[in-house]
Amino acid sequence: MRIGELAALVGVTPRAVRHYHQLGLLPEPARRSNGYREYALRDAVVLARIRRLSELGLGLDEVRNVLAGTEGRDLVEVLEELDDDLGRQEAVLGERRTRLAALLAQARAGHLAADGPLSPELTALLADLGERSNSPMAAKDREHLAYFDTVLPEETRGDLMAVLRGMGPHAAQVYAVLDALADLHPDDPQVRRSAAALAALLPDTLAAHLPSHLAAHQAAEVYFDDLSPAQAAAVRDALALLRARRA
Repeated sequence: MRIGELAALVGVTPRAVRHYHQLGLLPEPARRSNGYREYALRDAVVLARIRRLSELGLGLDEVRNVLAGTEGRDLVEVLEELDDDLGRQEAVLGERRTRLAALLAQARAGHLAADGPLSPELTALLADLGERSNSPMAAKDREHLAYFDTVLPEETRGDLMAVLRGMGPHAAQVYAVLDALADLHPDDPQVRRSAAALAALLPDTLAAHLPSHLAAHQAAEVYFDDLSPAQAAAVRDALALLRARRA
């Protein structure tokens, strides 16, 4: 293969191939009598690995170390590794296309949220919560949910959103309780009464999901920091009451 054919096969530019030669990442191949490089299948395999490792965020020095650790391996073994990696990429792309298809369906039906794209789980949850534009806490909570939708892994996000859907019938009351705490001091007696009211309104299963999942992803601190001190104190106390109730 000529350099242009190799580059096209792997999906890089001839300039990139020459750059990798200069850095010593891609060994120089044998040359024909006319001076042109002649590439073989192994060169394509190495070049494909360089590209994949770079796309994963490795620096070129790190790529060099990885390649050095696989020198001398059987070509079939390297090809099988490449095939496994491509299979994983296909699975990720398949999941993304499935989510995209759902978003496209929402957009074509005119149901895509203005602050989307959102996951199907969050879209369903927001539909249950409904519009509460007159509540400052409702607007803030939508931002919190969009944040969790972004940072939590798929399984965790799905579990949490499913639990929160149980709050739907009581959402207006929950937001009203929290709105009333916005300007209070966390030591105000109203905070403890509000915590009890929230615990009565929130789903029992929330305590089992919210604290552990959020702490594992460092999202709890972000969430509570965005609340007023009194709101944060009431929510923490309410979760403690939920845990005690479940126990």
